[in-house]
Amino acid sequence: MAGSVMGKNFQISTFGESHGPALGVIIDGCPAGIGLTSEDIQKDLDKRKPGTSQFTTSRKEGDKVEILSGVLDGVTTGTPISLLIRNKDQRSKDYSNLENIYRPGHADFTYDKKYGFRDIRGGGRSSGRETAARVAAGTVAKKILDELDVSILTYTRSIGDVEIDYDRFDKSFINENPFSMPDPKASKKAANLITKAKKDQDSLGGVIECVVSGMPAGVGEPVFERLDAMLAASVMSIGATKGFEVGSGFQAAKMKGSDHNDNWYYDEDNNIKKHTNHAGGILGGISDGSDIILRTAFKPTPSIAKEQTTITKGGQNAEITIEGRHDPIIVPRAVIVVESMVAITLADYIYSRIFSDINMIRKAYSK
Repeated sequence: MAGSVMGKNFQISTFGESHGPALGVIIDGCPAGIGLTSEDIQKDLDKRKPGTSQFTTSRKEGDKVEILSGVLDGVTTGTPISLLIRNKDQRSKDYSNLENIYRPGHADFTYDKKYGFRDIRGGGRSSGRETAARVAAGTVAKKILDELDVSILTYTRSIGDVEIDYDRFDKSFINENPFSMPDPKASKKAANLITKAKKDQDSLGGVIECVVSGMPAGVGEPVFERLDAMLAASVMSIGATKGFEVGSGFQAAKMKGSDHNDNWYYDEDNNIKKHTNHAGGILGGISDGSDIILRTAFKPTPSIAKEQTTITKGGQNAEITIEGRHDPIIVPRAVIVVESMVAITLADYIYSRIFSDINMIRKAYSK
């Protein structure tokens, strides 16, 4: 299957299925000398793993990572890093009745049309479980960014029609609630909304926001591989994403140029600043040194217990009720996935920045 490799200089390749023996990722391009342990990776995997609250699937997976190569005595060696996450709680029998029927909102039909075959055990590669490997790789990418003082803050901006109030923004609360919302009042409203959706055998979607701080100006490419375009590609490769925007995003279409343009100025220390950040930290496909701000919309979980109409592989109309263990909302567990994909993209592009300036190459090459 093509399409499982991402990146040029910092490259990842994921493998494995939802109900197979294991998931994993091979990372090529991580420099030597960076501290990395399984505990570092586990912290991020625990944010994504199932069974952590009443608002997630009851599937019990420890998501314990094994470092197979590329690390010696807790330090990266510069060689490919191989990470493995074994599946422990597969219940493939939950999907035994789906061999000849297509679930609404899933990739069953499209996989059949592309390959003439599909893995009915939870969707195989199209399952959200594949993202565990991305999160593991994202930890390594964030280790690189940490060395360069680049930080990423990611959180849930909205669930259904419940949005956070920035006047109540509390960074410390993000990891204190099951929805990763930085607003206690919005979190409580979201809990009530999701509880009702579960009772109605339905699901919800939402929006995740990501803010990158410390990114230097000059990272990105000006034409086809623009930084915003590649961030969109990496984040939109996450299953269930349906929308992406940078800065003011779609609101820019309603603004005038005089309002949308970010005016430059020098502060008292002669640092370059902008009065606003409607561009979201990217101009002409290249970072401008201000915070990179992006948002991603996730659709409601397609696996719902409510009866739906569909078709069979044999050409008949049918009705279906999806059984098994499923999230009533994907968004909270996807926050760390979005953060990971952003980190992987930025690590790759920071390398490219060094290659674009001979002075930087000289500095890196100097004895």
